[in-house]
Amino acid sequence: MRPEILYQLFSPVNRLTGIGPRLAALIEKLAGPNVIDLVWHLPNGLVMREKVTQLSTDYIDRMIVVALHVEHHLPSRNRRAPYRIQCRVGVDPLTLTYFNGREQYLRQQLPENSERVVSGRLEEFNGAFQITHPDHVATPEDAGEIPLFEAVYPLTAGLTNATFLKASRQFLPLLPDLPEWQDTALLKREDWPGWKESLIRAHHPESEADLDRDASPRARLAYDELLANQLALELVRRQMKRKAGRVLKGDGRVESKIRAALPYKLTGAQQQALAEITADMAASHRMLRLLQGDVGSGKTVVALLAMAVAVEAGTQACIMAPTEILAQQHYKAIAPLAEQAGLSCQIITGRLKGRKRTEILEQLESGAVDIIVGTHALFQEDVVFHDLGLAIIDEQHRFGVHQRLALSAKGKNGKDGVDVLVMTATPIPRTLALTAYGDMDISLITEKPPGRKPVDTRAIDLSRLEGVAEGLARKLAAGERIYWVCPLVEESQLLDVAAAEERFEMLQHLYGDRVGLIHGRLKPEEKDETMRRFMTGEISILVATTVIEVGVDVPEATVMIIEHAERFGLAQLHQLRGRVGRGGLPGTCLLLYASPLGQTQKARLAILRESEDGFRIAEEDLRLRGAGELLGTRQSGLPEFRLADLQAHSRLLAMARDDARLILEKDPELKSRRGAALRILLYLFERDAAIRYLSG
Repeated sequence: MRPEILYQLFSPVNRLTGIGPRLAALIEKLAGPNVIDLVWHLPNGLVMREKVTQLSTDYIDRMIVVALHVEHHLPSRNRRAPYRIQCRVGVDPLTLTYFNGREQYLRQQLPENSERVVSGRLEEFNGAFQITHPDHVATPEDAGEIPLFEAVYPLTAGLTNATFLKASRQFLPLLPDLPEWQDTALLKREDWPGWKESLIRAHHPESEADLDRDASPRARLAYDELLANQLALELVRRQMKRKAGRVLKGDGRVESKIRAALPYKLTGAQQQALAEITADMAASHRMLRLLQGDVGSGKTVVALLAMAVAVEAGTQACIMAPTEILAQQHYKAIAPLAEQAGLSCQIITGRLKGRKRTEILEQLESGAVDIIVGTHALFQEDVVFHDLGLAIIDEQHRFGVHQRLALSAKGKNGKDGVDVLVMTATPIPRTLALTAYGDMDISLITEKPPGRKPVDTRAIDLSRLEGVAEGLARKLAAGERIYWVCPLVEESQLLDVAAAEERFEMLQHLYGDRVGLIHGRLKPEEKDETMRRFMTGEISILVATTVIEVGVDVPEATVMIIEHAERFGLAQLHQLRGRVGRGGLPGTCLLLYASPLGQTQKARLAILRESEDGFRIAEEDLRLRGAGELLGTRQSGLPEFRLADLQAHSRLLAMARDDARLILEKDPELKSRRGAALRILLYLFERDAAIRYLSG
C-alpha cells in the first residue's frame, strides 16, 4: 500500500483549481494524470525581467517591468491593423501594441488616465519605443505579482505556460516533508539540497545555470530517480538469486556430440560466455543472465550448448523468439545439430493448430521432447513442460520483465526455479544495460567468428537512386540477393520519404516478379510467406520496412540498401547492415541519404562507415540521440526517466548502482530508519512492484 504521506501527490491533476476535464486530458497526455506528474515536469526555459524606471535603447530586445501612465487608446478600424495604446514613462512615449485586440477588454485592463505596471519585450518601431502584447499588466498595488524570474515549461498544443505556473503555485505547497533517504555524507560531498528544497528550486530557476542538468537541485532529483530504479532492479535480482534454483550440471556427452558436428571451433569469446552460463546453471540459485553479442557473433550456438547441458542434467530447455520467422530460423539452425546428438527438438508457434499441436504438447508434457523452439505461444496455459530447466529468450527488448518472469514460472509444479538466459543482438551501451537489465548478470561476445569479412559501407546521395537500382542487375546475375529498406509504408503528406510500395513498383518494373514486398501492415502469414520465398530464392530483391531488422539470416543476401538512412538511428542501421555478408560472400551496404545533411546526421553516417563494432556504435548513438530514442525506448521495455538523463548523468547512475547494492547488503529488508525512507522513495517513483520482494 502506498504510504498515506504520498496520497495528495498521487491525486488526479483536476483536483487543482483551474484544471477542468479539457486541461486535465492535455496535461495527462504531456506529463501524466496525477499531481506527482506535474511535480516531475520541470521547466526547460526561463524568462528574466528587469525593473526599469526610464526607457533607454540599452534595454531594446530585453524583458522589462516598467510603471507607466495610460494616455489614450487608438482602436484599429481595419482588422489587419493593430490596436495601439499610447502611454508615457516619465517624459518618454511608449506604445502598447495588440494584434486582434478586443477593445472592451483592453479598456478594462488599461483605462485611460490610469497608472499601470506592465512587462514585456522592449522594441523600437519607427524610431519610437513599443511593447507588443505585454505578458503582464498590473495595478501599482499588485506590481509585486509580476515575477522577475518566470519558469517556462515544456508545452503541447492547447496548454499555456500560465496553466503550469498556476498549477505550480498550488502543488508546491502540497509537497510533504519526507524523511531523507540519501546518505548525509553524499549530500554534503555533492552539495545537494533536500528533496523538497530541490523541487522548489527546480521549479523556480533564477538563471540559465539553474536549468542545467548538473545544477545541484536537478542533479539531486536525477539521483533520487536513478537510485529508485537501481534499488528496484537489485531487489528483483536478489529475489531471483534467493529463489532456489536447480543445480544443472552436465556430463558432456551431448555437448561433445554437438561440438563434433559443428563445422568450426568456438571463438574465445564464445567459450568465455558459455563458461559463465554453465557456471550459473551449476549454482544452487536461479540464473538470470543476459548474453549480448553483436550481429553474427554466434550467440545461437552458445545457447544450443547451454541447452545441451540442461538436457544432460535431466531437464528440458526452450528457446523463445519474438516472431515466427525468427523461431523458424532458430529451429532450422538447432534441430539438425540436436538430432545428430540424439535429442528430440520441436517447434510451437501461434500458427500450429489441431492434431499436430496436440501431439507436440503431449510429447512435451511426457518428457519426450528435449528442446522446444517457439514464439509467445510458449506462454499459453496449455503449454506444460515435463521438467523445464532452462528458458532462453531471444531479443529481450521485445519482451518485458513480466514476460521473462512468466516463462521462468513454467518450472515443475511452478515451484522449481527455471534458469533464464536472455539473448540480444542489439548492442546496448553500459548505461542503458544498467538501467534496463540491472537485475541480470551480463555476458558479452565481443569477437566475430573467423572468416567473417567487413561489410563495405558507402553513403550515396539519393539523387543517384535510379543508377543504384539499375546496377543491381549484376548482383542478380551472380545469384545474390538484395534487401532494399524504406522508412515508410505509404507516401506521407508530412515527410518527403520514399514509400515501400512505390519503391516495390519501381523495382518490379525493372526486375519483374523477382521482387517481393514486406511491411508492418501485412498479416503475419503474408510476411512469413514473402520472407520464405526470399530465403528460398524464389524472389531475389526484398523491399521492406524495418521488420527484417532483427535476427533474420539469409546467407545469399549480399547487398543492403537503406533509403533515407539519415532518418534511422545508428544502432538500427548497424542491425540492418548485419543482415548481409553472412554466407562467405562479401557484403555491401549502401546508405542513401537526402541532401543536405545536418551535423548529427553526418556524424552518424561517418561512424557507421568507420566502425563495425556494435558496442562503439551503440555508445555513439546514445551520445548523439539520447536514451529516449535509442532502441525505440517506448516499445522496448526500457525504463523512461523523467528527471535523469542517462548520457548527462552516467556518473550518477554508476553511483546509484553501487549505493543500491551497499544499502541492500547492510539492510536487505529496508527495515532501518534509512530503509523506511527508501521504501517511500520506491513508492514515490512508482517502483511499487519491487516492494513486494521485501518480506517486512
